[in-house]
Amino acid sequence: MKNKLYLILPVVAFFIIITNAFFGHLIFDLSAKQDINKYSTYIHLQPEWKSYPRNILFDVTTVWQNPYSNTNDPYYESGIDVQLKTEYNTNELQFLDGKSYVELRHEFSDCKNKWQPIFYKYIIDTLSHKFDYLIGLQLNSDPYTVLYPEISNSGYSISEQQSKLKSGYSQFIPICSSKNVTSYDYSIKINGDSLGFDVYFVPSVKERDNYHQNFASFNYYQDDGCFAQNYKRFSGTCKNISKESGLLIIIPDELKASLTEITVNLYEKI
Repeated sequence: MKNKLYLILPVVAFFIIITNAFFGHLIFDLSAKQDINKYSTYIHLQPEWKSYPRNILFDVTTVWQNPYSNTNDPYYESGIDVQLKTEYNTNELQFLDGKSYVELRHEFSDCKNKWQPIFYKYIIDTLSHKFDYLIGLQLNSDPYTVLYPEISNSGYSISEQQSKLKSGYSQFIPICSSKNVTSYDYSIKINGDSLGFDVYFVPSVKERDNYHQNFASFNYYQDDGCFAQNYKRFSGTCKNISKESGLLIIIPDELKASLTEITVNLYEKI
């Protein structure tokens, strides 16, 4: 199957180029009132970190029910200009538990801009996703509804992981929702041979500081599926969460690669 896929890729690529030349403006459309919000966050650790000068990249995709998707509401921007533009925020020096890092966000819209893949990007995403699906790295055939097979981190035990995370790095990933209470499917994967993550659905970004200030008593949703400890890949569902909620992802301060990439997929349940 792998060899066959390689044979058809040049044909598909030619078809994409020709089609995009005539129909590049076409936008893939999800089901009613669902939008895709995509952005990435780049973290450069400073000398206070054991892992300095290594870097972390959070690649985030959120599919959510947006009631303003097909309206002219001023809160919500849409249109080709918004969908195709590339924006970088300025570098920002931040502090976490007394240690500094530089953060740079790419295309972060605070759930106000609509991102949808133009035709050729959708085809590329679909082919890549289908290949992962065929070889078992992906359990869902939809390229924007991600479901990973769960893989725990065998490099450390859970108790060892918890000890290392006390001085680790954490990132808050907000959800998008127009509802006061909602439910989300989510999937996370991390590269690195011996690196695992903990993840918690927390009520607000304030719990990030609470986690580092009082490791044992921060607040998070404790239902099954709302948290996971010491995984390399994980998919879960968390129900009845507030619109200010988000994922708190924590990794040890023991990065080996120059860039550690963490892929996050969030899907608001209909």
